[in-house]
This record gives sequence, C-alpha cells and structure tokens, in this order.
Amino acid sequence: MIITPLLVIFLIVVFVLLFLFLNTVDKRKWLSALISLVLTPFVFFYMFYPFINIISNYHHQKYFNSDAWIENPALRYEMIDNTVKSDTLIGVSKEKITTLLGNEEWLTWDDAKKVHDTNKWNYGLGIEPGAFTDERECLEITFQNDTVVALKTYQEDITFENEKE
Repeated sequence: MIITPLLVIFLIVVFVLLFLFLNTVDKRKWLSALISLVLTPFVFFYMFYPFINIISNYHHQKYFNSDAWIENPALRYEMIDNTVKSDTLIGVSKEKITTLLGNEEWLTWDDAKKVHDTNKWNYGLGIEPGAFTDERECLEITFQNDTVVALKTYQEDITFENEKE
C-alpha cells in the first residue's frame, strides 16, 4: 500500500470520529483512544473506504487497445479519455476505424436532411461506476472525406424497456 497524504488525512478523520463516538460510551479517554487506535484500520477499510468508492465515480484510465474495445464494450469508458486527448484516431480512414472499433453502433440523425448522417458514427462506451450514475457514456466520430476529423464524448440518459413514461 502506498501511503499518501489523503490516506493519512482520512485515517485521522476516522480515528477522531471513533474517539468522539467511544467517548460518549465511556469517559475514560485512555481507553477510548486505545480502542479507537485498534479499530481505526478496520473501520476505515470495511466501512469508510467502501462508502467512498460507492459515492465517487473514479475509474481506471487505460490506453487504447482495439481487442479490448471490441471484446469489452462495457469498459470502453476506461480508454476513451486517453484516446481523445492523444488524438489517436484523428486522420484515420473509415476502413481503419471499422477494423479498430468494429462497425458503427448507430448513426447520428440529421434533422435538416431527415436522414441518418453516414459521416457521424456513434459507439456506446458503457456506464461509469458510481452509485448515482444515471447516464451512459457515448462517443461520436465525425468524418470528412472518409477520414476522422473529430471525436466527441457525450452522455445519454439510461432508459430501460420496462420503464413507463
């Protein structure tokens, strides 16, 4: 385990909260401090840390990998930040995009022409973990002259077929 300043601060917060709670049970400060010291690692790793993981939406960042993109569509959100920042796909042809990412999952609708725009491909990136996540991540790839000119990520509301409107 790597000891970081944030970890130390969180451990101190848990210790102080435990000490204050145990002080209401028994007024002997030395006993409350001793029990708090022993219980702090357990409370931190079995209560505080899981709670923080549930309410935060932190996820690992990975480099783009074509095989992982195709095999695990629900985990694409881990790769997209680095892919967009590094311009990995900018200037790539439609054929190469089909090889790397697979066929487009859907096309963007063009209201002016009342037809799907074949120059804007969309891919689902999955749902980022978190307790309050109600949107899924998506990627729109824009082509011009059959080469990628822009990548745009956006969120789309999660809907289920059995939900009544």
